Amino acid sequence: MTAPFLALESRELDDLLAEARARDLEAAETVGPAQLVDVSFLVVESGLALIRAEQPGTFREVVVCHAGAGSLVLPPRETEVLAALVPTRVRVVTTKVRDRLLQIPGVAPLLFDALAATIRQKHRTIEALAHHHHLARVRAKLLQLAADHGVVGRDGIRLDLPLTHELLGEMTGSARETVTRAIDELQNEGLIARRGRSYLLLVDPNELPA
Repeated sequence: MTAPFLALESRELDDLLAEARARDLEAAETVGPAQLVDVSFLVVESGLALIRAEQPGTFREVVVCHAGAGSLVLPPRETEVLAALVPTRVRVVTTKVRDRLLQIPGVAPLLFDALAATIRQKHRTIEALAHHHHLARVRAKLLQLAADHGVVGRDGIRLDLPLTHELLGEMTGSARETVTRAIDELQNEGLIARRGRSYLLLVDPNELPA
């Protein structure tokens, strides 16, 4: 098995990654840091994983990272959990396996690129949360999700994800009722449309955040 983020063709790489334990998560299943001791990073093979963090002094959680197939994600910290938005498989890379990976020629730059992509996504998440108005936060988050996980079609970019208003609230630091109002406004603006359980973003793919 070669993770998509590692485009290097290598029998040694395939064999080493096959030694990393696979973890299958059902939708809404969570994994805490106590279950991922001595883990350097995780590779999402399929599905969509989230990192949820507790907000101090509240009962609310905020989504600080979302990772689709081929993405690399760091294990959750003490106040965080890894959660599966849909049925998800991750490959658990321990520090021992990581060190052996780095000995394979050509792997280090690819790992760096994968980590850089994860950091860039976190930067966009922080930027979205920094908006003063909740409408701007929800708009920025939907555009980010479309850039990272959307499917381009003739009539727009489809988000085939179970994005409830509560989940969007966790992603934007907004109350569910506030997200509902923001979604109504964005539909009136013509930015999004509902297609069953999916959202369709009516934007040019070239205008999505890089």
